[in-house]
Amino acid sequence: MKSAQEMYQYCLDHNYGEGMNKKWGIKHFSLIEQALGKDEEPIMCFIGIHNYVSMTQHDSNFAYAITNKRILMAQQKMIGQTFQTVDIDNLNDITMTTGMMIGVITIDTIKEKFNVAVNKRVAKSINEAIHDILFSIKRQKKTPIASQPTSSVADELLKFKNLLDMGAISQEDFDKKKKELL
Repeated sequence: MKSAQEMYQYCLDHNYGEGMNKKWGIKHFSLIEQALGKDEEPIMCFIGIHNYVSMTQHDSNFAYAITNKRILMAQQKMIGQTFQTVDIDNLNDITMTTGMMIGVITIDTIKEKFNVAVNKRVAKSINEAIHDILFSIKRQKKTPIASQPTSSVADELLKFKNLLDMGAISQEDFDKKKKELL
């Protein structure tokens, strides 16, 4: 799920918001698509009303993507754009509150809070998915990295040959090390 079209379709398929219309939803996700790193792919996407305070106080629809590294938030405007990211390690908490019809997901970071308003039912689904993803990411970070395989004899010889070529060791040192390794 790397393209803006795929991210938007993911939102529709999982009932994670659709924004005002498809055209603008894809424009918002295009900003996220352009910002993704080579080793970064969205795990989850959704659309909601950004910086929600009330029905009349908010920043309109944004596209959101959660990757293994960060949360990306983007809005394409008629003139200009707004783009924000939060490193996963800078998250304090993600909470949800619901009213009669609206659900608000609060993304609490070290610096600020973002309130994202969506339909009440959609908020519950998004909130559960976000928590599952964040739990999974934290678990992966805590899993010890398998020990690196030791280098082969050929690799070791090559290292010492390079040191010899650079003049860092003598021919005698190289021959001694070669004999040890072989």
